[in-house]
Amino acid sequence: MRYFDCQEQKNRGTFRFPIEFHHVDCAHPRYQMPFHWHMDYELIRVVSGVFTLSLDAQTLHLHAGDAVLIQDGVLHGGIPVDCVYECIDFDLTAFLQNSAIPARQIDDILNHRVLWQSTFPNGSDEACLVHRLFDTLGAPPNGVEFLTQGLIFELLGLLLQNHRFQENDTRSVRGDRRIRQLKNALRLIREQYGTALTLERLSAAAEMSPKYFCRFFAELTGRTPIDYLNYYRVECACTQLLYSDESVTEIALSCGFNDLSYFVKTFKRYKGVTPKQFRKGEILCESTTCCDS
Repeated sequence: MRYFDCQEQKNRGTFRFPIEFHHVDCAHPRYQMPFHWHMDYELIRVVSGVFTLSLDAQTLHLHAGDAVLIQDGVLHGGIPVDCVYECIDFDLTAFLQNSAIPARQIDDILNHRVLWQSTFPNGSDEACLVHRLFDTLGAPPNGVEFLTQGLIFELLGLLLQNHRFQENDTRSVRGDRRIRQLKNALRLIREQYGTALTLERLSAAAEMSPKYFCRFFAELTGRTPIDYLNYYRVECACTQLLYSDESVTEIALSCGFNDLSYFVKTFKRYKGVTPKQFRKGEILCESTTCCDS
C-alpha cells in the first residue's frame, strides 16, 4: 500500500472550495517533508523554529513569520528543526476559472510565463497578507470561502503590483534538465521504495554515472541517494505505523527493509524512537541531520 507519493495526485478540498489547510508539528506523521511536487499551488508559513526548504535547486532558511509561495510543478522538500509550520494547498486553476480577470493574464500565470518571487520575509507586505489568509482559515466558518478566495486574489495582485515576478525565459535550460533528472530518480524511489533499489538503478534513472549521480543528488537534496532512500522508507513506515494495524515486521518488509533489526536501528536514527514507541505516540521533535549511506 502506498500512503503518499512523491508527486501528489489528490484533489484539494472540494470542487467548489479547492483548498486544504495543514498544521504540522513534531507529532504529525509528515513532520519532515520528503521531496515531492504537485499540480497545485502551496503556501507555507513558519510559526516557530527553523525550516530549511529546497525549491528546485534553491535552498531557503526560513524562520518564524517567514512565508513561501510554491508554484505548481516545483520540486520541493523541507527539514524542520524544532519547528511548527503550516501549509495551504490550493488549485489556482479552479479559482481563476470564470473569474473577471483578463484571459491573457490568467494564461500567463497558468502557463508559467510568470514566475513568482516566492519568499516573503516576516514583516513584508506579502507575508502579512499570507498570515491573514492562514488566520482566516482558522476563523469561524461563516464567510471563510469568500474571504479566502479574496485574499488569494489580493496576494496575486500584490505580487504583480510590487513586480515580485520574472519572465520565464530567464530560467536556465541546464537547471530545468537537472530538476527533470532528479525527479526521475525520485519517481523511481516513490514507485519502488519497497523493493531492493540500488545506487546503479537510481543513477540510471537520472541518466548519470553512479559517481556523478551521488554528487549531483547530494548537491540538490543535502543527502546521499541511499540516505534519502532510507529516509523516505522511514517516512512511509511512519504513516503505516499510525494508520494501519500491520505488525512492525510487515511494515518493515513493505517499506524495503528485509532485516527487522536494521529497520529498527535505521528508524531510531531518523526519529529518535523505535517503531513501537512511535506507534504509541512517543514522538520526539528531532533535529534532523543527514546520515551516512
